[in-house]
Amino acid sequence: MRPRFIDLSIPIDNDIVTDPPPLRPKIAYQTHGETAGAIAAFFPGLAPSDLPDGEGWAVEDVTLTTHSGTHMDAPWHYHSTAGGEPAPTIDQTPLDWCFRPGVKLDFRHLPHGHVVTAAEVAAELDRIGHVLQPLDIVLVNTAASAAYGGPHYVDSGCGLGREATLYLTSRGVRVVGTDAWSWDAPFSHTARRFAQSGDASIIWEGHKAGREIGYFQMEKLHNLEALPPHGFDVICFPVKITRASAGWCRAVALLPGETS
Repeated sequence: MRPRFIDLSIPIDNDIVTDPPPLRPKIAYQTHGETAGAIAAFFPGLAPSDLPDGEGWAVEDVTLTTHSGTHMDAPWHYHSTAGGEPAPTIDQTPLDWCFRPGVKLDFRHLPHGHVVTAAEVAAELDRIGHVLQPLDIVLVNTAASAAYGGPHYVDSGCGLGREATLYLTSRGVRVVGTDAWSWDAPFSHTARRFAQSGDASIIWEGHKAGREIGYFQMEKLHNLEALPPHGFDVICFPVKITRASAGWCRAVALLPGETS
């Protein structure tokens, strides 16, 4: 019996809009023909034409933030403290938390900008017949999944608010993820609500819940539609970057396979 693998990660890409303009990644590609001279520079007396077909190596220069592409946020990203202690950075991620049973909450029917409540999380868990266990990895499938690849992805999907986040973390959940740009509702929607209310507590409220109970959070996941509500495992080890607020993550789901 071999498990089935489902890739839950998006690529880092020049052309697909997955971040606001100042944060978009940039990839410069160098081809084999362009780099033959670079190899020859390491070996005095070697001419580029001495290499097979005169070709060097393919290599890319990439400009990123630690929040580009599918990534995992550490509690340090949300605040300097978590639960009254110094907030962990991404290099302090407990690896044991990153290979655990997964649970998918399907909120694709909720409108863009909606802030999910604790009651809505509880109702969805009841609908799918799952009782949360400590260290379950909870993935949130939103309407942003359908917007991926288009210009409005950053403004799409719902987000989890403070009370919904604490509903999960108070039950022992320590790793979560969303297919939207942010765990919180898109900034464009929150900005409109803030302009009306002046209530600063609604800004980044799901993230800021990490001040009370620290948790790790994946953003810009993909293919969550391919997952059942539960009965699968998630593997999501982040890249280890010293003292960083986040690390890139190749998130994968493992589903039970069929006997070959």
